[in-house]
Amino acid sequence: MDSLLSSRALMGVSLAFHIIYATIGVGLPFMLMIAEALSLRTGDEVYHHIARRWVRPAGVLFAIGAVSGTILSFELGFLWPEFMAFSGPLIGLPFWLEGFAFFTEAVFLALYIYGEQRLSRRMLFFSTIPLTIAAAASAAFVISANAWMNTPAGFSLVNGRLADVDPLRALANPAWAHEAVHGTLAAYVATGFTAAGVYAAALLRGRITDFNRRALTLSLAIAGVCLPFMLISGDWASRFLARHEKPKLAAMEALFTTTRGAPLIIGGWPDPASGKVLYGIELPRLLSVLIHRDPDAVVEGLDAFPPHAIPDPRLVHPFFDLMVGSFFIMTAAAGWFWWLRWRRREVPVGKWPLRGILLASPCGMIALESGWFVTEFGRQPWIVQGHMRVAEGVTPNAGIGLVFVTFLAVYVALTLGLLWLLPRPTHEAGDSDWTGEDRHVNP
Repeated sequence: MDSLLSSRALMGVSLAFHIIYATIGVGLPFMLMIAEALSLRTGDEVYHHIARRWVRPAGVLFAIGAVSGTILSFELGFLWPEFMAFSGPLIGLPFWLEGFAFFTEAVFLALYIYGEQRLSRRMLFFSTIPLTIAAAASAAFVISANAWMNTPAGFSLVNGRLADVDPLRALANPAWAHEAVHGTLAAYVATGFTAAGVYAAALLRGRITDFNRRALTLSLAIAGVCLPFMLISGDWASRFLARHEKPKLAAMEALFTTTRGAPLIIGGWPDPASGKVLYGIELPRLLSVLIHRDPDAVVEGLDAFPPHAIPDPRLVHPFFDLMVGSFFIMTAAAGWFWWLRWRRREVPVGKWPLRGILLASPCGMIALESGWFVTEFGRQPWIVQGHMRVAEGVTPNAGIGLVFVTFLAVYVALTLGLLWLLPRPTHEAGDSDWTGEDRHVNP
């Protein structure tokens, strides 16, 4: 592979793995906080034991996320030196702030993990609050750097050189708010469904315990509450794209031609040669309604922009559909569970509802990864929108293909180690494993 292709492949693989680790690293602290709050509020020890089960994956994923994040920081300078030379003065601030958030998270995670025998229950709960805030802030600061690449701000160019550099304006760039909100909610939903899948699998294997029922209900409650807010933030993002990132929106919707009363196209395969979407389902005028709240509004298609400066809809549209489809699968599974829970006045443990949750459990991660692909492929061919192309930011050095293979092996090894380590027995009194077999709680 040439330097450009191999550098993009290496960065893409590194981020694809890191996003999974980081997502759960953001979501689990929030779930710990909710569980400990319920334990204090109700006096029910089961919620505290649930939180203590989640400590192990939180600590392991924090450590692995730190390793993969460190690798990414080196890759930015190694693979994209021209990009870093251009953007460093502007995106250095969010990465610096992310470092502070990371160390704050580490301190309070350590307090929570090792304070079980030394801190009061109330202090354990209070330690989860800065832990949750720091984890979300860490993600938000990193998202700021990515958002800046989509909507660069805080500088001007004089004779091709940076001038009037304002790191605070770069940090609070126009795309940051909706990307940070949507990304944080996505982390909570993805983590909640991942945990729910673990407990659904345990119940399907016949481990019908009060602990597993409660943990499943709590996980789905956290994810379920966040789902409608994800829909709202997704609408916010799409309306933002209609004003500030129009080529990306056109590629997401596979809209080749500027259209008044634009249809929403579900599925299908975009064909640039014919300018049509093959085998798609077309809903008349719905895109104009969703984007502009007007069925007769004009939505700009890919034909409104220079051909050399538009993303490839064959990459963007399918991942956008996958993201949206995953959201509706999770919504259906959660809705079915809570309808049965309301109707029967007990946690449903039948095979089909649990299988539905198990089927939906990876959809949060699938949606999150697909959304990242949409963001990145939708910005092409730019690495900094309107200012630097991807090919201009890459290293000229050869031999990146070998580095790609090496780091791919490292990430596979990290993931296999994670999958081996998480189900291992814990050493707390009364514990057998982190998935929910709890001797403290009677069925």
